[in-house]
Order: sequence, then C-alpha cells, then structure tokens
Amino acid sequence: MNCDAASERMLDWIDDRLTESERASMLAHLNGCPACRSELRDLERVQQQLGSLPVPEPSAGLRRNFYEQLETFKEEAKPRPVRKFFQTNGFRAAAACLLMAVGIGVGYWLSERSASRQQVDELSEQVRDMRQMMMLSLLENPSATERLRAVSYTRDLNEVNDKVLDALLTTLNNDPNPNVRLVTLEALVQLGSDPRVRQGLVKALGYQDSPLVQVALADAMVRLQEKRSVKPLRRLLRRENLNDLVKTKIEQSIKDLS
Repeated sequence: MNCDAASERMLDWIDDRLTESERASMLAHLNGCPACRSELRDLERVQQQLGSLPVPEPSAGLRRNFYEQLETFKEEAKPRPVRKFFQTNGFRAAAACLLMAVGIGVGYWLSERSASRQQVDELSEQVRDMRQMMMLSLLENPSATERLRAVSYTRDLNEVNDKVLDALLTTLNNDPNPNVRLVTLEALVQLGSDPRVRQGLVKALGYQDSPLVQVALADAMVRLQEKRSVKPLRRLLRRENLNDLVKTKIEQSIKDLS
C-alpha cells in the first residue's frame, strides 16, 4: 500500500470499516510511514473535535415567527371547496401542529448546520496553520527523512504564506540532499499558479548543481510554460562540465518554450 491509498482509507480506518486484509495492509504501511501516521493523527484529532461541537438550541423567537407567518398565510389564502373532513377543527389543528413541527425542525437544522460549518472552517484553518508550523520546524531538522516529511505537509495546501514559501525555496536551493530538493520542487510545482512560486523557480535555475534537480527543474519550466526561464536555461547551458544528458534536456526545454 502506498501513501495515496493509505490516505484514501484513513476515514474507514477511524470508523473501523476496513476488512481484515485491508486493515493489516494499512497497519503495515503506517508502521513504516511517519508522514501517514502524522496525517492520521491530525484527522483523528479533527474527528474528535467535530464530535464535541455544541448542539445549538432553536431560537426562542422561532415559534412566534412561525405563528405570525401562519396567520399571514391563512389571511391571504383563498377558500376552496373541500370535503367536510378537511374543514374540521381537528384537521386544522393537526395541520397547524405539523407545520409548526416542520418549521421548528427546518430552523433547527439550518442553525445547527450554520454553526457546524463555522466550527469546521475554524478547525480546518487551525489544522492548516499547525501543518505549516510543523513544516517550518521540520525543514530545519538534520534528518533528511524528517525534511521530506516536512515537505509532504504541503500536499493539502492550496496556498502558502510568505514564510512557508521562502522556506520551501531555500530548501530547493540549499538542501544538501538531492532527494529532498526533488520532492520540494514537485511540491512547489503544485503551487505553480502562484506568481511568487513561478518567479522563485526561475531564479532557482542558477543555484542547482545536481544533474537530477537540473533536469527536473527544466521539465517543470516546460510544464508550467514559464517562458521567463529561457534566459536562465541558456546561462545554465553554458556551464563548464555540464552533464551531457542535462545539456540535451535543457536544449529541448528551450525549444519547447521558444
């Protein structure tokens, strides 16, 4: 089981809906994947907080408003010939009670839904902020595994603040481990709709010395159709002792962008 499959099954894991074989496979993956264990803990924490949300009481004025609207409706309604049963006081009382119950129920449901949505939004923002803080902390960890874990926190972020973006670009340009730089590059490409990210990636071309990262970055420029990268790519092409495979890739990237 890989990380994507594990992420899809986390809710089923929490709700105990996995088969024995699925649960065993999930457990084996979690034992070997710190990033997924952390994501599962975050999800369990959110589930627990959602379960403790207060249940709002119906508004005190709901019953009064209902009767006012009911009286208005009765005054505006045109009389129609109906069977005798529907003209009885008993039926009218039953109908009024039914309408009142429906009105109270709808009002209660709407108020509960609104309050719950606000709570969920607040919790989501807290989780996002927590992920960003953890990422910033782990990016300074001497362990490459922990730095990879830090970058993985960007998977669920649609946008990042300046501090997080600066940290990711610094990692891309200066991290001693090429694998960390490659994963960071992929994370930044996913945020490629942000002009700050695109500008940072163009500048990063001048800092790379790993052939793997150079090739991946050239490919990213083509994927993003970032034409501002043509000049930096040409400068990179003039470097002495440039790997032949890298040179071929850069030449092709320049053609694709020109």
